[in-house]
Amino acid sequence: MKITDFIRPELIVPELQGQSKPQVIAELARQLARTQPSVDVDVLTRVLMEREELASTAIGEDIAIPHGKLDSVTRLIGCLGRSTRGIDFDSLDKKPTHLFFVLIAPESSTGMHLKALARISRLFKDPDFRVRLMRAGSAGDLFRILEEEDARY
Repeated sequence: MKITDFIRPELIVPELQGQSKPQVIAELARQLARTQPSVDVDVLTRVLMEREELASTAIGEDIAIPHGKLDSVTRLIGCLGRSTRGIDFDSLDKKPTHLFFVLIAPESSTGMHLKALARISRLFKDPDFRVRLMRAGSAGDLFRILEEEDARY
């Protein structure tokens, strides 16, 4: 499974404007909903926030992977956002979070959803990869870095 199977350049926000967890979740949900007519932004925002209430998806080392399932999608969809200033996202390491990868799966998916989460987590744990993402300029640059990293594994 490749990350580029479920993300496209138009699903990348190179500089998030949100300054809090709810603002970032809403911003990424809007970006995803813009490209997916079947996705209701309010429903997606609610699903992602409900997941955050269970436990933060900020796993430390600058990374958060907000995720959820929706009836209205038929395949995995990802959205990447970056905050160069960092956001308090209740991270396990108590540090600001800079990279946010939203993953939405069909309600009926199980194995595929878990494999994608594992893949994202594995790639984003690489410190050199995170540095390259933080130094990238545009959404296109960020996507190319994802493609390069995907090709390595």
